[in-house]
Amino acid sequence: MAGSLDAHAIAVLLLTLVAFALFMREQIPIQTTSVGVLAALTLGFQIFPYQRGGVDFSPVSLFLGFGHEALVAICGLMIIGKGLAVTGALDPAARGIARIWGRSPRVALATVLVFCFVASGIVNDTPVVVVMMPILLGVALRTSTPAGSTLLPMNYAVLLGGMATSIGTSTNLLVVSIAADLGVRRFTVFEFYPIVMLAGIGGLLYIWVVLPRLLKNRSSPIQQEPPRRFAAVLNIHEDGFANGRKLSEVREKTDGRIRIEDIERGDGLFLSRLPSLTLRAGDRLHVSDTPANLKEYEQLLGATLYDPGDQEHPVDEEHPLKKGDQRLVQVVVTEDSLVAKTTLQRLRFTDVYGVAVLALHRPSGARAVKPKDVNETVLQVGDVLLVQGNEEHLQELREYTGLLMLDETIMLPRSRKAPIAIAIIVAVVAAAATKLVPISIGALVGVTLLVATGCINWQEARAALSSKVVLLVAASLALGQALTFTGGIDFLAGSFLRVVQGLSPHWIASLLMLLMALITNFVSNNAAAAVGTPIAIQVAKGLGAAPEPFVLAILFGANLCYVTPMAYQTNLLVMSAAGYRFADFVRSGLPLLVIMWASLSLLVPRFFPLY
Repeated sequence: MAGSLDAHAIAVLLLTLVAFALFMREQIPIQTTSVGVLAALTLGFQIFPYQRGGVDFSPVSLFLGFGHEALVAICGLMIIGKGLAVTGALDPAARGIARIWGRSPRVALATVLVFCFVASGIVNDTPVVVVMMPILLGVALRTSTPAGSTLLPMNYAVLLGGMATSIGTSTNLLVVSIAADLGVRRFTVFEFYPIVMLAGIGGLLYIWVVLPRLLKNRSSPIQQEPPRRFAAVLNIHEDGFANGRKLSEVREKTDGRIRIEDIERGDGLFLSRLPSLTLRAGDRLHVSDTPANLKEYEQLLGATLYDPGDQEHPVDEEHPLKKGDQRLVQVVVTEDSLVAKTTLQRLRFTDVYGVAVLALHRPSGARAVKPKDVNETVLQVGDVLLVQGNEEHLQELREYTGLLMLDETIMLPRSRKAPIAIAIIVAVVAAAATKLVPISIGALVGVTLLVATGCINWQEARAALSSKVVLLVAASLALGQALTFTGGIDFLAGSFLRVVQGLSPHWIASLLMLLMALITNFVSNNAAAAVGTPIAIQVAKGLGAAPEPFVLAILFGANLCYVTPMAYQTNLLVMSAAGYRFADFVRSGLPLLVIMWASLSLLVPRFFPLY
């Protein structure tokens, strides 16, 4: 089966290795790697035409991944998941769980895990984590318990449930669709649900009983009392440093730390904040910062500090600064946030949204970012920003930036539309489960109904679509297609069979799952699954075995992404919010991976015989 490799097959295999290596590098966006792979493949086959078995390979066919039914279904389900989130369809259950916490934390945690396990089998994993994170953080703050003991168990429960159905994750949809394209019988939505339910018992018991003990000392940075900014006015004196100085000199005097929002002169005249502007005695600088910094500016500039609401009494112990309607919230940078992979300065974030960004927290182990450098720092997925602003500005921030706000009081979902959103997702799943329509068509109709009923608007629908997922799926399909046509898949499958020669098909399927699990913790699970699925089918053909158990080995293996934070985007979300370290994922996720791998290896052949 292995055969010999020609130049084209060798080139595609090398490109696959390079792509996997680049997918592992956090500095290079997955979108960039995906587009680069597509460009290299299409240009390469265009310049060096290829023919196999008398059939010419068309480079343009590599673009068909953008129109593949799996990608259509994935995009549709991402939008439906967004609809459930913005209508608050999952909130009643989540808040009910929070109420149980006061009576019995252990029972409440078990309820959380079961709820997340069940919900993520139908809804995309990320919306479930987004709904539950503020709830669990709020519980941790009210009960003074470490958020680290609940967020990672919740995340793992979501990942366990996500592998239970063919629509639970984009990886599942991709594997099922590729297998169907290669002639394997298409799995129904709930066909392998019993396997994951049984295997999940051991996994859920581990993350309920053992995991919180491993993480009990992990406190969230969000639970620490953060610094607060206060609005204030600095009145310039005739004998002070600032009188007669340019604005640039005043900023330099404070090492660039002072944040001047307005400059008022005379009776209500506001001046432009140009660096060349010369300040005069009597000018009033409207600023905001911590009380300690404001007092320091007062001394450095030779000015008098006033509260904006009390211009008659200088700030002192009897007349302290008042925070007014300003609130502090923590927000997490998600994969589809407006600020991801760019800087706040480039977006003019503070000016556009009227909020102050006070601090940036990065996952443990990453180099700390000084407050003065926050605006110029390229933000990464999982970063937590400490933001201050009034209720109106914070609400706009949540709606238009895609940031995950970790303060549940800010979230105001359209709860009246929640029953409609739930009915639509139930109808979509039921139609696919009964084979009334394919999931790709059902998801597309579901999106149409969500928009038509006002559950979601097109701006929110657009925000739900991940450029990373779209490009990654298209590039992965192209790689798999090129490997298959050039004989690279036959070579890889034959090489794998030679390595495991002499082992039973049961063990071969199990090792294939383990190999995929190891790869998916360092490489995108969609990319690994797109390449692994054709290999699994070829391995099954070489053994004369049924292909379904081997396809499921790839599907389940690609979902065992517990051991590294970069293995899945929800891992990164909970990492910063709870203050986890890389070692926490290894120590917590490795036992879970072994439990699930062993359980699934035993159960798959019982439900799907090898012969």
